[in-house]
Amino acid sequence: MAGPTTAERGERQQESSGPPLVRRLGGPRLRAIVVLVAVLVLLGAGGAWALYGSAWLRIEHVSVSGTRVLTPAEVRAAAAVPVGDPMISVDTGRIEARLRRKLPRIDTVDVVRSWPHGIGLKVIERTPVLLLRKGGKFVEVDDEGVRFATVSRAPNGVPMLELSASRTGPGAASFRRFGTARLVREAVRVAGDLPGAVARATRTVQVRSFDAISLQLGDGRTVAWGSGENGRAKARALTALMKAAPGARYFDVSVPTAPASSGS
Repeated sequence: MAGPTTAERGERQQESSGPPLVRRLGGPRLRAIVVLVAVLVLLGAGGAWALYGSAWLRIEHVSVSGTRVLTPAEVRAAAAVPVGDPMISVDTGRIEARLRRKLPRIDTVDVVRSWPHGIGLKVIERTPVLLLRKGGKFVEVDDEGVRFATVSRAPNGVPMLELSASRTGPGAASFRRFGTARLVREAVRVAGDLPGAVARATRTVQVRSFDAISLQLGDGRTVAWGSGENGRAKARALTALMKAAPGARYFDVSVPTAPASSGS
């Protein structure tokens, strides 16, 4: 009787040997992989539970640093950090946005997780460089021209800003062209370019128009600064002029290449 054909012998060999993957893995190796996968799944589930479901990594306290005028209690109240919630679920970006919206005095804030139970609020407050009168109070203006707070008492050493430009009169054209916000920023720009000694002595920055900004010093001297352009050159010219004419009462550096002084 004829034996099995070549095709039949191939089919029998394939059936007896089993799938190629199983042959390669073998029994012990396959069991090890199954165990490893199970362990990884359990670790993932345990980690998720530890982060979201357990009481181990939940917010218990909120710390505040960097405040000068604001109090830590004010910052914590505005931040509204959800104490008791899992640390991992805190939306730090939303807390930062909420703080800047509720407390305009805050310039920047960094919300950081302090594992395992703390949230830190690192605050940098705006610093006033000029003050605007508003009734019996004062509006603080920072170095970007942002009017960020109204206070009942003027901070020491911060000059007053007088906006003489109006919709009518000599400053009308400048007002229409630039508007109040631009004129305020120009005054801030001037204040930032003043020599140190002059900045400390300045009591008032007066803006009659974009090109007519002047300073009133504490001892009664006056400085005609002009616009905010060429601020560094004007600062150098003013420093040299004050040394050359220490008794002068009026200084004009609106054209820094041709400064002038008068009075005694």
